[in-house]
Amino acid sequence: MVDCSKDTAPAVEASAVMAQLAARPRLLALGEPTHGEDTLLDMRNGLFRQLVEEEGYRTIALESDCMKGLVVDDYVASGVGTLDEAMERGFSHGFGASAANRELVGWMRAYNDGRPASERLRFAGFDGPLEISGAASPRQALTALHGYLAARVDADLLPCTAETLGRLLGTDDQWCDTAAMTDPARSAGRSAEAERLRLLADDLAALLGEQTPHLISATSRDAWERARLYARTATGLLRYHAWMADTSPGRMTRLVGLRDRIMADNLLAAAERGPTLVHAHNLHLQRNKSAMRMGGLPLEWWSAGALVSARLGEEYAFLATALGTIRHQGVETPPPDTVEGLLYALPGDHCVLGAARLAATLGYTRPARRVSPYYGYFPVDPAHLDGNDGIVFVKDVPRS
Repeated sequence: MVDCSKDTAPAVEASAVMAQLAARPRLLALGEPTHGEDTLLDMRNGLFRQLVEEEGYRTIALESDCMKGLVVDDYVASGVGTLDEAMERGFSHGFGASAANRELVGWMRAYNDGRPASERLRFAGFDGPLEISGAASPRQALTALHGYLAARVDADLLPCTAETLGRLLGTDDQWCDTAAMTDPARSAGRSAEAERLRLLADDLAALLGEQTPHLISATSRDAWERARLYARTATGLLRYHAWMADTSPGRMTRLVGLRDRIMADNLLAAAERGPTLVHAHNLHLQRNKSAMRMGGLPLEWWSAGALVSARLGEEYAFLATALGTIRHQGVETPPPDTVEGLLYALPGDHCVLGAARLAATLGYTRPARRVSPYYGYFPVDPAHLDGNDGIVFVKDVPRS
């Protein structure tokens, strides 16, 4: 189906989205082709409100540090801290400075106020503690996992003491050296201490799984799920650091693939909690292989969306967002033979098109691929359209 509207701000109606899908997905993914545009985040916020009120969704997962996201979740679910603290400490990639993200967090907190725990909204970051320039120290996740277990299982079952972890972790400077991204020799990821930490993290994660019935009854399912996040993050970060220290030709492909693997594992955990709206870059959510050039090298890897879709089937749905213009970034009216150009010719300021209607709109000739003058904007790849459940098209994106 197609829903084209002319309004002061783009809006995606939950009813229109659900009408395109065979069933209500556990993970409904809304992609964006560029970061930092509050117009797109306002649209996301409006969809999430409707999904909460009309479809029973209770969680939103954003492309932000999963460990930092716990700060936001504590605030929206339990009122811990303040909104300012949640925005300052609860986001990575600079996303805490977004007015639209602040509005989202404030609305979630207000919605939860006075509601029973079973009805409260939850927030999740699903990216790893990673930036383009490097990765965080595994200290926070690893020590939190050890602390959770040490307080609740026999000491004889633990593979090490907290003091041993501290000694092996050393200083955080060695883990956070940004030069290691381009110089593997600067990475601590394959030192003797790091190799020992990988074994200990694996043993701690295994112990967490073995003690599941006891741990849930001794604490709560929420506390146990948070410990699982610590385990995923600790093992994922140590694996990522190990590949940062690698010198083989597959190094960068493994790094980008590992990041999306971390994302996928966090999304699958969110799906266990219940219906979730996911918002991230199209490249992370698409079902097709992702591709880009980094450091002059062509890279291809399976996105988080592809990994999750392979596991969940129809319980994963993906709507890509496509844009007409971002004039403040030099992106002008799209050529008429591109996907964006064909959609730009439709009436209205924004459209939601299901897969069948999209195919009919584009016709039998494969459109050309748009070339972006702005490095931060990735146009739709016409070869990947069959992997989408639909497209959200926004004709013009004003400066935030």
